[in-house]
Amino acid sequence: MAQPEKFTIRTPCSSANIGPGFDVIGLALSMYLELRVTIDRTKKTSDQPLNCRITYEGQGEGSGDISLDPEVNLITRVALYVLRCHDQRSFPVETHVHIVNPIPLGRGLGSSGAAVVAGVMLGKECGKLDHLTLERLFDFCLMIERHPDNVGAALFGGFVGTYLKPLTPEDVARKEIPLSEVLPAPAGGIDTGFKPPEPPFGIGHHIKFPWAPEIKAITIIPDFEVATAKAREVLPSEYPRPDVVYNLQRIALLPVALGQSPPDPDLIYLAMQDKLHQPYRQTLIPGLTSIVQSMTPETQPGLLGVCLSGAGPTILALATSNFQVIADRIMGVFKEQGITCDWKLLEPAEGTTVTRP
Repeated sequence: MAQPEKFTIRTPCSSANIGPGFDVIGLALSMYLELRVTIDRTKKTSDQPLNCRITYEGQGEGSGDISLDPEVNLITRVALYVLRCHDQRSFPVETHVHIVNPIPLGRGLGSSGAAVVAGVMLGKECGKLDHLTLERLFDFCLMIERHPDNVGAALFGGFVGTYLKPLTPEDVARKEIPLSEVLPAPAGGIDTGFKPPEPPFGIGHHIKFPWAPEIKAITIIPDFEVATAKAREVLPSEYPRPDVVYNLQRIALLPVALGQSPPDPDLIYLAMQDKLHQPYRQTLIPGLTSIVQSMTPETQPGLLGVCLSGAGPTILALATSNFQVIADRIMGVFKEQGITCDWKLLEPAEGTTVTRP
């Protein structure tokens, strides 16, 4: 008798922007969303919706925020989009997806980007779509999640620069395309019975930058959420030219500065400064201004630079030593605002993997 097919998809969390690289730069980090998948292809029918049973453990468990309905859960909706683009209307009979998610939700560590990437990979593996390369999977990701920094880092791994080609309104208007939370309603992912539009080829591109091995990532994770959509609402529609030039100067330095060994603290600190998003998001994150202004290589040995991770509220501090002391100082600022935090020491991670026993 044939044994059930088993495989595990492992997708890293990510930090976007790294200061001046707004919607451009992403860093994959060593905390992983896992999908533990079992497919029993010997069965002819299933009483599960769309032949898929979802179970979940991890962040948000029991809160009611995580749907176990495959038509609602973002990971399985994304997988269904990939399957339906290849004339497969549902999951194989019978599919069980056990989600293990340690990535905090709504904290600026790429939880939705990881879900999109893992979902695209789930669709490929369930559908036996071996012709889909990583570059083509990136196109599918970008039809759903329009910010290539997080999904580029989660898919390819490492420290990446990304760019995105504009899509036509027709490309994004079809109801069959599931949209992640960063995009306007409707949520999409509806089974209209029609074949969804496949992504155009080459929607986005990425390049991996070098990363000095001495540099580690301290993530300070406050105990509250900032919705990506809300964090974008506070940004202006237009920027003063000096502020744009300020960021351009620093983004030109940042990939080189973080790839040099040994790292230059003064150069990295300068290169991680920003005027396009962090100043406007300080109203959503109490203590942010104090942290960014007070934490410097001169005041804190071992520190290289500090910034908001993605839309926040997580703070990313890059350092070569004194990790606990740096974390304690930043958590102390939040404590003064009545905010409790967790912290983790992470490293750059490889991209999404699929393993079989």
